[in-house]
Amino acid sequence: MSTPLMQQYAQVKGRYPDTILLFRMGDFFETFDEDAKITSAVLGITLTKRGNGAAGEVPLAGFPHHALESYLPKLLKAGYRVAICEQLEDPKFAKGIVKRDVIEVVTPGVAYSDKVLEQKQNNYLAAIALPSAIANAQDMVGLAFVDVSTAEFSVSEFPLRQLAEQIAAVAPSEILIQRRDVATLQQILKETYRGIFTKIDDWVFNVDYAYELLVTHFKTQSLKGYGVEEMKQGVIAAGAVMNYLQETQKTNLLHIKKLTRHDVREYIILDPSTKRNLEITSSIAGTIEGTLFSVLDKTQTPMGGRLLKRWVNQPLNALLPIKRRLAAVAELIQKTDVRKKAMEILSRIGDLERLNTKICTGRANPREMNALKFILADIEKLKSVISSTSSESICLMKEGLHPLQDIVALIEAAVEADPPLALVDGGVIKKGFNAELDELR
Repeated sequence: MSTPLMQQYAQVKGRYPDTILLFRMGDFFETFDEDAKITSAVLGITLTKRGNGAAGEVPLAGFPHHALESYLPKLLKAGYRVAICEQLEDPKFAKGIVKRDVIEVVTPGVAYSDKVLEQKQNNYLAAIALPSAIANAQDMVGLAFVDVSTAEFSVSEFPLRQLAEQIAAVAPSEILIQRRDVATLQQILKETYRGIFTKIDDWVFNVDYAYELLVTHFKTQSLKGYGVEEMKQGVIAAGAVMNYLQETQKTNLLHIKKLTRHDVREYIILDPSTKRNLEITSSIAGTIEGTLFSVLDKTQTPMGGRLLKRWVNQPLNALLPIKRRLAAVAELIQKTDVRKKAMEILSRIGDLERLNTKICTGRANPREMNALKFILADIEKLKSVISSTSSESICLMKEGLHPLQDIVALIEAAVEADPPLALVDGGVIKKGFNAELDELR
């Protein structure tokens, strides 16, 4: 008979069978059995044993809870999913075994940590939806992909014959696939995909379920506004992504506010061997040095770097948008003063996309809140600097720049000029901002 603690562990672990479970015990995160052997090998920590009553001993490996930020990225980069099981009550007041449950599941395709994410590269979670019966290579398949760190969520549909090339273009870290399609997709993608496959129950890949899930999340009556209403397989794939995020994140996904139609017909499809031989974003040696991207990349922000990488990976094949881009480039080359001032401001802005996600998901620290204030002030300056431009693309960009002065004023009124790094350290909120807080102090 196992001890009560190990019985609790077994109950939680049973819900996350293909996942390394980090089980909080006091000041440590512990792993047991096969998880302990994997964790010990990947992290280079000692493998020991723990008594388990009449059931004997079980392998054990653990690390201090404050070291999670250092160890978690190593497990993700090794290709493992990790469930974080926290204590839900203070052990001092617990009657019997401390209540514990999983608060978050982190996977290679669903990560927020700066230690996991590459600055100038999107980290996509994708889902593939195949038709119930494949007749030929012209059958339509659905592909949806999301970067939770930037809130970009796209969906597309295209013939099955293009699947390997589209996966190579998106380059997801993790792909969700229906259990019945495992063998088919592993065969199709064996040459173009090196990430992990996550098998999802067949019932999730249902168009009615997916549609309901998406309209509920986006609070809309239909998906017509996103231009994907008729994309049955695409909607199924997007639903599988949303279902997985809701299951793993245990928190709100309010920062994901829209679904974008990704029309593959608008881009030139570059097959993997062409991209490799031309060394577009990765050299034959597997590095970024000497690639086309590294030569072109003069971007001043991680956001710009990610956008440029997408552009060189998926070149446009329509003349009008190409001309628009070239007109914007020509104008910025001619207006040297505007370009230099804009570059100077952009160099201070940093990664606004990922900072916004951190704030929306409650992961930002007080100093990052102040960083948002300064970035928004810089956006106002940027809008002023490019006010004299006239090319269509830059004018559209100008219209989309909103300095959000009410948010700047709110942060200025609420947050100390030099707050501590962690909210729990106190001294973050200014005196006079909140009467109740002032009274409690």
